[in-house]
Amino acid sequence: MTEAEQPAPAAETKAVSKPRFGVPVWRTGKPDAVLAAAVDFARDAVKGIAQPHEIGQHLAARTEGDRVVTHVFESRMPGYLGWQWYAVLTRNSRSKVITVNELGLLPSEDSVLSPEWIPWAERVRPEDAREDGSSEEPLSEQPRSDEPAQESVDDIAGLAGFESDEESDDEPAREAD
Repeated sequence: MTEAEQPAPAAETKAVSKPRFGVPVWRTGKPDAVLAAAVDFARDAVKGIAQPHEIGQHLAARTEGDRVVTHVFESRMPGYLGWQWYAVLTRNSRSKVITVNELGLLPSEDSVLSPEWIPWAERVRPEDAREDGSSEEPLSEQPRSDEPAQESVDDIAGLAGFESDEESDDEPAREAD
């Protein structure tokens, strides 16, 4: 074999980067300079869904693809410790006009989150179940079932706003003509 025909040594071969699993290749590039510099534009967009005092400092500008950048801001909203406001910005090629694609609030790794949901059947503790009548005391005000009811038909009709069929003492009886 001649020198021209021999394969190149391993040290001279170009190092090929390994793909990172879970992160698409197009998300690892350099952010668009115009969109990355639009921090104030992104903050104004987030002010459309949040109060100005609820938006903290700018944390990052991450590329999401060609001419797509996500700006992330600290959340100062009560009850959302560690959460982050985000604004996804984009633009057409060779254009300086910026468009807001999406706004929102997302948890970060440091966020305070509610505990994982547990089905009702798994949440019930043995002390939650009680025996029938063990904690209930009979009410003395309720009539017993063996005693007759004390209310009359006139009392019930009077409560409902109806007059009873019996003649009242205040009105004279009408005579038929």
